[in-house]
Amino acid sequence: MRSFRTSLSVAAVALAISLAGCSTAATSSTSTGTTGTSTSTTQQAVTAGTIEEDTHYDSDDLTWDAATEVAISLSDGGSKVTSSSSTGVAVDGNTVTISAAGTYRLSGSLSDGQIVVAAGEEDTVRIILDGVELGNSTGSPFVVQSADEAIVYLDEGSTNTLMDATTYADQGEDSPNAALYSMADLTIAGTGALTVNGKSNDGIVSKDGLVMAAGKVTVDAVDDGIRGKDYTVLLDGAYQVTAGGDGVKADNDTDEGRGWLLVSGGSLTVNAGDDGVKAFNTLTVSGGTVTVAESEEGLEAQHIVVSGGDVTVTANDDGVNASGGSSTSTDAGTAGGGGPMGGGMGGGETVGDYTVDVSGGNLTINSEGDGLDSNGNASISGGTVVVNGPTNDGNGALDVNGELTVTGGTVAAAGSAGMAVTPGTSSTQSGVQLTFDSSVSSGTPVHIVDATGAVVVTFVTTKTIASLVFSSAAITDGATYTVYTGGSADTEAGVTTGSIDGAEEQGTATAGQYTQAQGPGGGGGRW
Repeated sequence: MRSFRTSLSVAAVALAISLAGCSTAATSSTSTGTTGTSTSTTQQAVTAGTIEEDTHYDSDDLTWDAATEVAISLSDGGSKVTSSSSTGVAVDGNTVTISAAGTYRLSGSLSDGQIVVAAGEEDTVRIILDGVELGNSTGSPFVVQSADEAIVYLDEGSTNTLMDATTYADQGEDSPNAALYSMADLTIAGTGALTVNGKSNDGIVSKDGLVMAAGKVTVDAVDDGIRGKDYTVLLDGAYQVTAGGDGVKADNDTDEGRGWLLVSGGSLTVNAGDDGVKAFNTLTVSGGTVTVAESEEGLEAQHIVVSGGDVTVTANDDGVNASGGSSTSTDAGTAGGGGPMGGGMGGGETVGDYTVDVSGGNLTINSEGDGLDSNGNASISGGTVVVNGPTNDGNGALDVNGELTVTGGTVAAAGSAGMAVTPGTSSTQSGVQLTFDSSVSSGTPVHIVDATGAVVVTFVTTKTIASLVFSSAAITDGATYTVYTGGSADTEAGVTTGSIDGAEEQGTATAGQYTQAQGPGGGGGRW
């Protein structure tokens, strides 16, 4: 009987990313003055503080006295302030300008108008959208020029729409370029609905920090969908983003510690022409559901952290890609060698200041390029990682320039065999790599069976594969496993359970014995 061989081992470099968790609550008054409370748990890599300490967000800002609201009724050529206290509002034709701190309730529509916030640098301006339709034929319909913070609150049960021009009259460097555009910190909250049509460029933009605390928000943009500069945070809510460029991003590439993105709750679905979810610095998913249904690269940042939640990525290129940002490069070209848990990576690859860290949650990747790709190191200590990787030998289901350290969780990475990566020498959890003589068709169950005849795991790929790397606590280092294909599985895809009744025995594999890939067409032997 022939035995499996493995391909690739990697150099030893330590990886440590600390996480700090906190809970935040948002309380807000409705039009009748009653209150409702929602609580979400947030977790952010890199900093040790809470969201309210690390951002402009303050849950107290979502509580107000309904009696203090300034009501503004919008209509073409007839917008008016219906409250007695209106010194902070000016109406000039179809332009409504808010110039003072306070709470403003907007209703009605402007087919070709604009809401402008031009308040003081220490002012918090709260705008309640209560059934608003805004359009503009020459630019953006909603612009925050100045304030300390602008809060767009979507009133319960309301449906609101923003649509900008296809071409902006003002093309200056600092001029608006999105249907909802803010030069100040921006918070979006409330339980209502908001549809944003970015017909010229972006959908929602904050040139400072952006916190999406709640709401049902749909964005369709020619370029980027949702973009914060210093940071972008999704605490709760439901977000549907269709973008010709990047889906959701944080892009401050000049200020140290900025340009980070956090998803801690809610649901986000992205169809992007470029990257799905992107940060210049650190991208963290600690909760909620993230679905990148279409993208060139699914998740991209210098540091990518998945500590919770459910993440599903479909990408034409790399699924999860730790790259970009600033790189402190070192030559990791130590000679490769076989032996338990792999060795160093050959070929003179460069190890930069890039990391992927998975400690919890579920991460499922379907990629045409590399599946989980780090230009530095990668660590898996918990959660479940499933990669349905490339079918061409120029890419791999796992691609790590430094070391892939596996100390826990479940990893199933399937794809081509030419660039397959296995756990590195610092890994404390064993695994097996299977390299098939002939391709295994999509939908075919692959069973790993221990010496007692028990099925340890069944994996069903969504693509035709030539290689499978599997690691979990159920694998015993040094033990010999028999591999079968066919039979039955209890689910249509992914890591599951199944039966080898009617399956075909393929060979054996010894846990922890990995060999090195040599690039396309190279690597360890086959059956």
